[in-house]
Amino acid sequence: MMAIYPFFLYLLLLSTPYLKLGDDAESFLSMRFYCYEFNCSILRNIKKTMPDEAFNKNRPELDPSEMEDRRAIIADENGSFLEKVMVKGGFADPYDARDFAEVVFRVMRDLMSTEDALEVESELHQEAYDTKEKRLKLEIADLWRDTNPLVRFLSRVRPPWQGPGIFKINDDRFLFRVENEFGLAPGLDREVAVQAVFSATKDELSEERIEEVANWLPPHVRKLWEEA
Repeated sequence: MMAIYPFFLYLLLLSTPYLKLGDDAESFLSMRFYCYEFNCSILRNIKKTMPDEAFNKNRPELDPSEMEDRRAIIADENGSFLEKVMVKGGFADPYDARDFAEVVFRVMRDLMSTEDALEVESELHQEAYDTKEKRLKLEIADLWRDTNPLVRFLSRVRPPWQGPGIFKINDDRFLFRVENEFGLAPGLDREVAVQAVFSATKDELSEERIEEVANWLPPHVRKLWEEA
């Protein structure tokens, strides 16, 4: 229950355009970012402390032998989007690969204008994973636009997080967000995982879109993008 009130406060602050802030802008932005970090911390701790069977109780069982067969695929050439993310990023299953990719996409969209984000989405109408499991039967575009309706709406009405001050998503904040919003396991390297998503995404995009995305990213994250 302790996370509920900061969570809704964060949503309220998130939906308020920063362009209209007055003399109290600095304190407003500090409170806004505090609420975000506070909720990330709570969600991360919940995920780490709950047993896997409790946290993932809505996930259907996957055949371990099938998973081993999947990981044996040469992801660079033959795998689906989520297979590439799973293999290159070191994720245990396609559900984690899906959830992490969605978080990375969320932070990427926060950096971009709505128009450019929609152009990227238009090139991602490919199947994310070859499966009969309904929870994984989705397009890459579904992950890009976000499966959470509220987050998807806010992404379309907010300005790009390109400044000033706390609204500038720099390299550290980008990596902090993807690690904490997902709750990355200690054994996984966040930059390797991010590059796995970047690589699989670039495989689906035109050169024009790839360059367009690069222009929005902070320097180190842009390097990860270009090297993926």
